[in-house]
Amino acid sequence: MTNALELLIDEGRATLDDRRAAYDAICAWKGDSAEYAFARASLAGRLAQLTGITAIALVRDMESWGRLSLKLDPKWHEGAARRMLGTMYVLAPGSLVQHGNSEDGIELLEQQAAEYPSNPANRIRLAEGYITLNDPDPASAHLCFVLQHEKELRPTDATLLQVLLEQVGGRAKLDCD
Repeated sequence: MTNALELLIDEGRATLDDRRAAYDAICAWKGDSAEYAFARASLAGRLAQLTGITAIALVRDMESWGRLSLKLDPKWHEGAARRMLGTMYVLAPGSLVQHGNSEDGIELLEQQAAEYPSNPANRIRLAEGYITLNDPDPASAHLCFVLQHEKELRPTDATLLQVLLEQVGGRAKLDCD
């Protein structure tokens, strides 16, 4: 369910109805594993991206299920729940989350990148966090790493990379070795 939706998103074909159907399906199915909790958090987040005012409840659902996934198995899928929560705490308005803020988000993303440094998804999310918080200097090394592993990126992360590169003034300005 999550993988199918992510594929549609990567292909640029996911509709609001696709996101809602996936979220409704995961809510109807009850699980108690880190994988289930992560999938529920992820689908809540994907639906929240497009739903406007109803996103408040979805962001809170994403946070609570993401926290549960992290608690149940912090190493599941190389710490994917930590990366998700860190990203959410940096990007979501503080009024929508209950247990974190942008500083907590950066800390989670730094921990994630330190524990799994070879994963470009971790490094691009950390770079995104720094840039979002108007501190682009520490993002440079992470962007350089991601550029070296650009072929490994999912399409949505490749698009994010291009946006982040524009925000820092382009590849040449990074001065990657």
